[in-house]
Amino acid sequence: MREFGYERAFDIAGAVTLLGSVPGARYLGGGTNLVDLMKSGVERPTLLVDLRELPLDGIEPTPDGGLRLGATVTNSDLAAHPEVRRRYPVLAQAVLAGASGQLRNMATVGGNLLQRTRCGYFTDTARPCNKRSPGSGCPAVEGEHRNHAILGASGHCVAVHPSDMAVALSALDAVITYETADGPGEVPIEEFYRPVGDTPHVETVLPSGALITSVVLPPAPDASCSRYRKVRERASFAFAVGSVAAAVAVHDGVVREARLALGAVASRPWRARTAERALTGGPVGAAAFAAAADAELAAADPLPGNGYKVTLMRNLVVSVLTELTEEISR
Repeated sequence: MREFGYERAFDIAGAVTLLGSVPGARYLGGGTNLVDLMKSGVERPTLLVDLRELPLDGIEPTPDGGLRLGATVTNSDLAAHPEVRRRYPVLAQAVLAGASGQLRNMATVGGNLLQRTRCGYFTDTARPCNKRSPGSGCPAVEGEHRNHAILGASGHCVAVHPSDMAVALSALDAVITYETADGPGEVPIEEFYRPVGDTPHVETVLPSGALITSVVLPPAPDASCSRYRKVRERASFAFAVGSVAAAVAVHDGVVREARLALGAVASRPWRARTAERALTGGPVGAAAFAAAADAELAAADPLPGNGYKVTLMRNLVVSVLTELTEEISR
């Protein structure tokens, strides 16, 4: 790890100014991803701007009945918050599935959104990687890609986004707010992550130097019966092979509203709009759920070693939706 500077910020404007004054500076929240990447040489910041003293560690109601999650709220506090658990259970479940207790105690909401892929080629500085070194190539296309993308990938990068929390936030239509030297801004999470295209190293639409300040949850949807399900290769802490965030509202055996987001299948959380349209207004039942999943996964373009994910995700969608609708009918 090369030498770097360290400064602690005490207000939002000061943090933004400090970052902008030093080329190569980076924000530091919990450090659960950034510090690991510094150790491996993937990240080489000249200065770390510590955000943990900023007044962004609260969860508060919004005037329209939603919730505002401060960017430095820890994952542990987020998952344990009574209003999150009561009104947005899919989010609490996703956070609890996302890491060990020790990591949740350190990791922050803002940092979770910005964590980098866990692709082995990305973290190995001896190998080419377009995300780490633009234009160097993507060895995963011909190499090890068992856990890589089946949707929205390109020949330039087939890595997946690792966040569980972001998948749930996508299903909830969350909005991300940020601060820049030119003032505040906001962006819906569905527009926050850029398609991978031919610039996989440009991962979000955040302006240069922007500081995430909060995540705003709209009022709990009518489809407030929600669930997050994660499939992983071992029962202990591990990144997802595939995951589903789902919420449904059912009346008289008909799906009135459906929200569905898929994880570990693309370079960003994958909002399953095609499946949602297929579900809405249709009957409850495994056949309808499978048809909706098939409609979404028709766009899948798996690699030779990860075609199993298409079947896995189909079965996962059907299983989660079946459980939710059976729970509603009780």
